[in-house]
Order: sequence, then structure tokens, then C-alpha cells
Amino acid sequence: MTTLKSWSDTAHLLIDTAMGRRKAEMVIRNGRWVNVHSGEIIAGTDIAITAGRFAYVGPDASHAIGPGTTVIAAEGRYMVPGLCDAHMHVESGMVTVTEFARAVIPHGTTSMFIDPHEIANVLGLSGVRLMHDEAMGLPVNVFVQMPSCVPSAPGLENAGAELGPDDVREAMTWPNIIGLGEMMNFPGVISGDAKMLAEIAATQKAGKTVGGHYASPDLGPAFHAYAAGGPADDHEGTRREDAIARVRQGMRAMLRLGSAWYDVAAQIEAVTEDGLDSRNFILCTDDSHSGTLVNDGHMNRVVRHAIAQGLKPITAIQMASLNTAQHFGLERELGSITPGRRADLILTPDLVTLPIDLVIARGTVLAEAGRLTADIPAFTYPPSAKNTVNMKRDLTAEDFAIAAPKGANEVTARVIGVIENQAPTRALEKRLKVASGLVDVGVQSGVCQIAVVERHRATGGVTNAFVSGFGYNVDCAVASTVAHDSHHMIVVGTNRQDMAMAANILRKAGGGAVVVSKGRQLALVELPIAGLMSDERAELVAAKAGALVEAMKSCGCTLNNAYMQHSLLALVVIPELRISDMGLVDVRTFEKVDLFV
Repeated sequence: MTTLKSWSDTAHLLIDTAMGRRKAEMVIRNGRWVNVHSGEIIAGTDIAITAGRFAYVGPDASHAIGPGTTVIAAEGRYMVPGLCDAHMHVESGMVTVTEFARAVIPHGTTSMFIDPHEIANVLGLSGVRLMHDEAMGLPVNVFVQMPSCVPSAPGLENAGAELGPDDVREAMTWPNIIGLGEMMNFPGVISGDAKMLAEIAATQKAGKTVGGHYASPDLGPAFHAYAAGGPADDHEGTRREDAIARVRQGMRAMLRLGSAWYDVAAQIEAVTEDGLDSRNFILCTDDSHSGTLVNDGHMNRVVRHAIAQGLKPITAIQMASLNTAQHFGLERELGSITPGRRADLILTPDLVTLPIDLVIARGTVLAEAGRLTADIPAFTYPPSAKNTVNMKRDLTAEDFAIAAPKGANEVTARVIGVIENQAPTRALEKRLKVASGLVDVGVQSGVCQIAVVERHRATGGVTNAFVSGFGYNVDCAVASTVAHDSHHMIVVGTNRQDMAMAANILRKAGGGAVVVSKGRQLALVELPIAGLMSDERAELVAAKAGALVEAMKSCGCTLNNAYMQHSLLALVVIPELRISDMGLVDVRTFEKVDLFV
């Protein structure tokens, strides 16, 4: 695959093409130019492309057309900059970087800023390097942020690897590293933790962007201290006041619409109602399920949603193009249809619904009419990236038994409360029955058991607790080795036998997600790469993931994209209550708490 040359290596070609001394490789004629710099839509515009970059954008490019020029008739359609996803995790799509790109290119995404902290928690720096190198071979722009928090909450969880300042300094020398991934250990930043500040300092010394993650509703001194610590953006806001606070402190507010996170509508009111400067707001997805990518879209879906909340179309497009490029210091490379930039654009007949007729990246047509037309070879992961589910033995129902305090007929238990379409959970307390000395949740209580099964070092550890909100009403269990961020195995179920069976299926499969009911496997998605990603095509993974969701529904679950909610229950950096391999964690205080009150 041809590597894009730098502007300095192609400047003379671009200048000669703009003057007509050299003929363009491609010319797009008579389109409506969506100019994200000026905020205008300019009809009757031609675009000339040479060496993978825009050379001329103006009223008539006929002087740049020669016998070898590919001419595309825009016929009045809108010419929109290729869309950018400012913050995302490829692993959440259950596919490799290559397959993720294949899935989203037809939806108009030509730039992605990925944080591979999922694979980092399993394979460490070598896993980050694998995804970095894979990204560099793609025909679209996939920039990598070096994971900052591995593990995400030291002392509260054990990951499969650990990264520190020396690793960050090394990664900053890699050609495709754009900055530091989300700084999830916000208590560490607030308390002045030397390791966290050293990672931020190494990134800033390299002149790169520090990603933020302040998952707390507290906008008092703690938030101000976090902003002073150096993060340049944040995507964890869920309220209007969150977006306002971040922008006022000089951060970019990243508003996310993922498969299960719906945080745009509330926060965009800071622009539509309060009149804040939209140039400091950026759209992103954070986590997208493979089914969402294949069936619903990617950044085009986010832009459509933002427009539906009252944004002008060009403003929403700015938030998914130029604003992103400027934030990462790439304004001269991408984010707009202007001379010298990478020739990334989409053609669409309508800016509101944003159907994608044509996708061009680096001057090459990659997709037409919603279908990928380019041949993008698969990337092969080495054996060292597989066989990572290291359990000591097969589990039995007894591993999931929760003993009640001696003599108790009922207990008051702390319960993780799932909130639909949001990443935070609630810290609940519920009365549960006891039978034969064990807590018995049953199938009608609205409460399930949840367990984290250690899978990195074969310790045999199983941590048990309770969760509510999934709605399971039959004997069943759901297990997954995608368990942000330390990625042990999460098992949620209404009975211990199915929980053990689900865990053992994933041990044998080498990772993935499975639904079991009454001793029968209903659905399985195999994820052999680090227990996080499939090596199959995105369409096949999406079909299996769809079957997984349907199986969860058949067990009574009504949550939107419940699997995404399931996979975040061990994320001990987002309030209020989580579970890790070390126990139940109150993320409001960052302390382990007892299961029973």
C-alpha cells in the first residue's frame, strides 16, 4: 500500500497542479463545498487532487484536467471533509484495526484516534506496538494514543500488564503515536501522583496531546486540580454543566455517542442554549459495538444525532472534522477540504441525513454507495497475542457460591445498579434471601450474581458480588473476557451452574462472549486475540454479536446494548460501584467495600 508523502515532499506538485502546469490525478467537478473553516457551503466548486492531497479548491479546475485525470461528477452533491473519530477503542468493536477500518470507511470515517488500552492491559507495550504497526499500514488515518493507565486503578485491580513513564517516553518516539490516552486515574492526578504526572510530562515534552477522563460529577476543587494537571480534553461528561466546565477550563469537551453511551443530547445544549463557542466541542464514539458499525454507522451516525439535537449541519461537521484536527495539532494535515491537506472527503446528497455516496481517502476512492471497494489486506496477529485466557482449572458452581453471615435468613447487600445508556452505575442496597447458608438471588428478584474470574496469571481467583438492571428472568448466565479495563472475565447470571458453564466455555475458546441458559449454549462470539478481538471479518463478527444480543433478550434483558454495559462493570474508575478481581469497589471514595452492609 502506497505511503502518503509529506507536504514538503509534494509541495511543488501541488503548486504546479494548482497553476495548471501539472495535471491532477483526480478532479471532482461541480460540488457544494462544505468549508469548515469559514462555515460556508459554496456551490459550483471543483477540487483537484495530486499525490494524495488537495491541490486546488475553487470554481473551475478544468486547467488541471489532462488525459490521465480521473474526473468525478459531483452533480451538486455536498463535498464534506472525511469524518474523524476523536476518541475510540477499536477493541470494543471486537475486531482488529483493519476490520474496524473496513467497517467504518463506507460510513465516511477517514481518521481515527485510537486508545488501545484494552490490549495494553492484557499484553502490555507489545500489544500497543502491534496495533500501532497495523494502523500504519491502512489507507486511512489511524493515529494511536499511548495508554496512560495500565492498570487503570492501581491497588484496586490487577491487570495482565503494567505500563509506566519509561514506556510512555519510548512510545512517544514511535511514528504514529499522537499523544497520551485518556488519563483515567484522575484521583492520582488530583493527588499529584508522581507516576501519572511523569507520563503527562513525557507527553507534553514530546509536544503531543494528553487525553482526559474525569469521571466524576464533582466540579469543585478536584475538577480544577485535574484540569491543572494537564489533560487537554475529556469525554466523560454526561451533563450540560460538565461540558461548560470543561470548555471554560481550556479543555475540549468531547461528546460521545457510542453503542451504549448517549451523552451528546444533554451536553450539546451548552452550544445550542448557552451559546458557548462550538469550536471547542468535538464529537466521538468511545465504544462502538460491531453490530452498530455494520448496521447503523459510525461518525456519520454521531453527526446525524448531533444535528437532530438542534445543531446546524456545518457546525456538527466541524465537530467531527476540523475541531478534531486542530485539537491534535493536525490542522495542516486533515480535517478540511483545503489545499495541502490529505485528500479525505465524502460525497453526500443531504447534510442532515448524511447518506454516504462516495468516500475518498488520500486521493483514492475507497467506498461507493455504502460498500467498500478497496482491497484492504488482513493483518495477521502473532501466536503471542493469542491463548491469553489463563485459568487454573475449570470452574464449578461452588466457585460462585456467596456465603451469608452465619445464622442470617436475609442480608442487606451492596448491589451494582446499571444505568441504561450511560457508563456510570449506582451504588444500591437490597435485601436478599438466604437458603442453606448461601445468598439466593433467584430469577424474580431483579438482582443477579456477578463474578470476576482472574484470567491473566491462573491464580484461580473468583470474586463474587451482585448487580441489578439487566432484567434476566430465566436461569441463565452471560460471560465475557472483554471486561474493561483489566480484562479478566466477567460472569453475570441468575444461577451458579450456568455461570460455571459459561466461564468454562470461554476458557476453552480462548476468550470471547457467551450466553448460556439452563445448561445450553445460546450464543458465542470467539475472541482469540488477547481475549478481546476476533480475527474474522467484521460482518461475521457483527452477525455473531447480534445473535449474542438476541440471546440476552431471550433471557429477559431489555437494556439497549446490554453487552456494552456488561463489559464495563469492572471499570473501577467510573462511579459509583464496580467489581474487580480484588473485590467490590466504591469509586466515589476509591476504596474496597464489604459485600454486605
